[in-house]
Amino acid sequence: MAFAGGRPIKVLIVDDSAVVRQVLSKALSGVADIEVVGTATDPFVARDKIVQLEPDVITLDVEMPRMDGITFLKKLMQHRPMPVIILSSLTQKGGSLALQAIEAGAVEVLSKPGGSFSVGEMADQLADKIRAAAWARPLAKQPAAAPQAAQRVASTSLDLTNKIVAIGASTGGTEAIKEVLTRLPATVPGIVVVQHMPPRFTTAFAERLNGLCAFEVKEGADGDSVYPGRCLIAPGNFHMLLRRSGARYYVNVKTGPMVHHQRPAVDVLFRSVAKAAGANALGVILTGMGADGAEGLNLMKEAGSFTIGQDEASCVVYGMPKAAFEAGAVIKQLPLQSIAMEVMRRIG
Repeated sequence: MAFAGGRPIKVLIVDDSAVVRQVLSKALSGVADIEVVGTATDPFVARDKIVQLEPDVITLDVEMPRMDGITFLKKLMQHRPMPVIILSSLTQKGGSLALQAIEAGAVEVLSKPGGSFSVGEMADQLADKIRAAAWARPLAKQPAAAPQAAQRVASTSLDLTNKIVAIGASTGGTEAIKEVLTRLPATVPGIVVVQHMPPRFTTAFAERLNGLCAFEVKEGADGDSVYPGRCLIAPGNFHMLLRRSGARYYVNVKTGPMVHHQRPAVDVLFRSVAKAAGANALGVILTGMGADGAEGLNLMKEAGSFTIGQDEASCVVYGMPKAAFEAGAVIKQLPLQSIAMEVMRRIG
């Protein structure tokens, strides 16, 4: 997906590790629409190379000497905003730092080479995230609604026992999911979520949301029950499927081939929701690059689910919602700030 005129996307790699710089450069060397125009060992070198090389996208390590990546990112967003992909280690600290970086303006996050992905898988993921970042439109941040305010959205007369809300997102999705979930009341039906993120990062993401939402949010584990007042986030590098046994919903967390270069994949979740919950489910497709979720959301709609797509104006990348809308899978398109209200209105 080259830019207008056919020129490749120009990338600057910022990392203090020579091995990481070499691996990333090699991984992208065979990608026709992406060109690594330079590398930098730290933010001070990066600052000069940004001026000199004018990259379209930066990959940025969060833990570096002289100046850490978060500090550099904040300065960059203040003085020269541009798409940034965070590369971080698969540790609890790395996941927490990655979330801080996203809140500071980064649009994507990826685990460092040598983590959970093979070199080939990492190259595919990196290329996809660079393309998504290059086309991303940073949006003004909206203040999250307080749980007390979100309570006014609920109708306490609703029987939510058999209801399920399924949400899928990618680029820009961590902030979009937070926007939706923090506007929902404690009386929400069971929620299942796929956000394209690596392992550990999903753990930190779930923990962060659990401290912000009026209900429980946790990273899903195989066999976890799904019930009102609980939201399960698919763990990085595993697919998550919804199952039903009698009156009980639960999740199946498992490995398997990547779908749309993703694991977890939104399509895998949505397909399972269509089968397990049908008309008792509501599907939401949020900002993200590519077409993951379109097929699954269409199956949900055909099974009787109400389906919502985020509108173009409020998306960081209008890719996944666009693909779903053009496939006829979206019943209603809405701006991000209106989705939570519609979820509670329709779930009854």
